[in-house]
Amino acid sequence: MTTARLFPFDEVWWVYLAATLLIGIFLAVDLGVFHKKAHRVGMREASIFAVIWVLVALLFNLGLYYWSLSFLRGHPPVGVTAEAAAMQTAMEFLAGYVIEYSLSVDNLFVFVVVLNYFGIPPELRHRVLYFGILGALVFRALFIGLGAVLLQFQWVVISLGVFLVFTGYRVMTADDERGVDPEKNVLIKWLRRSMPVTPRIHGQNFFIREDGAWKATPLFIALAFLEMTDVVFALDSVPAVFAITNEPLVVFTSNMFAILGLRNLYFLLAEAVDLFHLLKYGLGIVLMFVGLKMTILNKMWDGHFPISISLGFILVVLFIAIAGSLLYPKKTPNQESS
Repeated sequence: MTTARLFPFDEVWWVYLAATLLIGIFLAVDLGVFHKKAHRVGMREASIFAVIWVLVALLFNLGLYYWSLSFLRGHPPVGVTAEAAAMQTAMEFLAGYVIEYSLSVDNLFVFVVVLNYFGIPPELRHRVLYFGILGALVFRALFIGLGAVLLQFQWVVISLGVFLVFTGYRVMTADDERGVDPEKNVLIKWLRRSMPVTPRIHGQNFFIREDGAWKATPLFIALAFLEMTDVVFALDSVPAVFAITNEPLVVFTSNMFAILGLRNLYFLLAEAVDLFHLLKYGLGIVLMFVGLKMTILNKMWDGHFPISISLGFILVVLFIAIAGSLLYPKKTPNQESS
């Protein structure tokens, strides 16, 4: 935003590079070792990896705290101690991670519909999601870089704050039967017109050579659709994290580590996504809150609303939404009619 940043890019560019390389190593090991052979990801495997990726993110946050403390002692911030600024950085990372992760749960509905529509077998879904994550990392980095530049202007901050409030209201009032029809999607229609597409899946291949020509398989079309939907999702999630912190480094790393665990979140919750029927209200409230934080609350607190209150509010709202969903399950049409 318009306040000075603690971690100028020209001084900490290597941290961005190190985080990117670290995530690249994790992804390479994931595909090259644990998922070298296509197989169906079961609940046990998904649970183990989901916990691992969360722990990896928390360990990175711990490292981020100690690195920030060392860096800020050599570059003393104005009006606050290095210890307090480093703790705030760690809390902002955690808040950004929670926001990105929780928004991803709501987006899993689209993933389920798309993969089912294209008939992607369970043993190949990890491959589609894996390469989808790679694309998501690239697009998020571009959005974050653009946001870091634009959010230096106050009118952009206000505009995005209003947008987040509106988006939160839209999420809360959206119809539960979210219409996702890949057949009517503009991108899918364009791809099918512009390139030959095989009617059936050919193993793990995104493209095959058939009748002397290269053809896309349904695996690639599903991947393209997921990439497009992630771009749309990023329009909500990236500004939401920028509402928590004005540090691009924190936005970048919290987004990257949250996306890293998205595949396992899918395999954990794909069959149970409808259980969390109240989550949309929690997410809507969170988005409206961070929008108000950008537009009003920061000004009321001399430019920076306390991150401890923000993080606490977000965690409590999401906990209530998830607990409420489990305690008061959504009634089926048969239950409603009886």
